[in-house]
Amino acid sequence: MKCREIIEIIEKKYSPSAALDFDNVGLLAGNTEKEVKRIYLALDATTEVIQHAVEWKADMLLTHHPLIFTPLKRVTNEDFVGRRVMELIQNDISYYAMHTNYDVLGMAKLIEGVLGLKDARTLDVTTETEDPEEGIGKIGALSKEMRLRECCEYVKQCLHLDSVRVFGDLDISVKQMAVSPGSGKSAIRPALLKGADVLVTGDIGHHEGLDAWEQGLAIIDAGHYGTEYLFMEDMKQYLLSHTKDVEFMTEPMRVPFRVI
Repeated sequence: MKCREIIEIIEKKYSPSAALDFDNVGLLAGNTEKEVKRIYLALDATTEVIQHAVEWKADMLLTHHPLIFTPLKRVTNEDFVGRRVMELIQNDISYYAMHTNYDVLGMAKLIEGVLGLKDARTLDVTTETEDPEEGIGKIGALSKEMRLRECCEYVKQCLHLDSVRVFGDLDISVKQMAVSPGSGKSAIRPALLKGADVLVTGDIGHHEGLDAWEQGLAIIDAGHYGTEYLFMEDMKQYLLSHTKDVEFMTEPMRVPFRVI
């Protein structure tokens, strides 16, 4: 299949128009007319990921986070982003990123299912459509009321994580859960306004965590990677069912930091 045909399949379900204004999504490097037989999927286009794609002889790299996020004035080997762009082009790998458009149209619903939320609704509405509401994150009821300590273990089990960070009293009862995959500082206010007992997200700093708990919202920080790596397998399964004669490989799940 041509690269442009793959893009049409992706954008039929995950339109770039759903991306937030600050974002950079779509084909960021490569040839739309390239014949694509192998697609490598990852969360980030790191040097290691690109090397894996090259070694696997991928024709296309598909990631969630865009490699090119701010404008580039030059592409040279003297800049670490430029080096990666050069590596992709030199190896004839078309590179496509789908970030907040996937967050809005896919990620929220995906993690709602993984965490088993009931009667879920959009946490932070970002589109003008009335039905259904679309946006970042979800809020819904857990299948049963549980202590925050138990909820932490539940999140770890659902997301296959070794650890999470938590702000709040471990003995409080929680029932209404908000979830905002990725960086969730901006999700604290919507979670409070919609009556969440706990917010599951990533990238929560010291002050944000303390301030949220001061207002009665517990936070389980499962990590930016820990709440978004599900993208890889989800997109693999979607493309498998909508393409022909294309092979897929996903970057192995590997949290990019260690807790010592």
